[in-house]
Amino acid sequence: MPDADTAPEPTAALEKMLALLSYLLTRSQAHDQQISQAGVTARRSDVYLLLALDKSEGGSRVGDLADRLMVEPSHVTRQIARLQAQRLVERTPDPLDGRARRVVITAEGTALLTQLHRANRDSLQRALHGVEERDIATTVDVLQRLVDGYVRRVRTQALPEQYEARAPGATGGVPDQRASGVQEAG
Repeated sequence: MPDADTAPEPTAALEKMLALLSYLLTRSQAHDQQISQAGVTARRSDVYLLLALDKSEGGSRVGDLADRLMVEPSHVTRQIARLQAQRLVERTPDPLDGRARRVVITAEGTALLTQLHRANRDSLQRALHGVEERDIATTVDVLQRLVDGYVRRVRTQALPEQYEARAPGATGGVPDQRASGVQEAG
């Protein structure tokens, strides 16, 4: 990859725009405002865990969730305890291994995601006022390819032997931003 000084101009401009967007979307004040509008309380990282569970039919094991979210299992275990205390997730027996437990999103957790989706969509619609739908669709497509490529690169650099069997382009469960509507970074 070229260094920043020799990067092609469009790539350099994209890098700056993504840095600014990341900064804006990860401000705790912006997150607090979004969740306040939705009438709920949740940490950004909790939202992504709930999104991962929402997409996994039948729930997931802690290790699988940690893998999808690219964090340590101990981090996910703490999140699950916090979310379970709020009745947003529950632990159930794993039907394939009686010794293991799966984590599933509850109806309350699904309702929380629905409220967040609604608040985020309203905010995005206001921010995108006047932007053509085809431009939005193109942006989503390009960003999804960027996310897929980034996740693939991070996973193969971190533990190549663990991820080389996965299908090319698979995000391994990283929440698909096209479907999530959630705009915070974890």
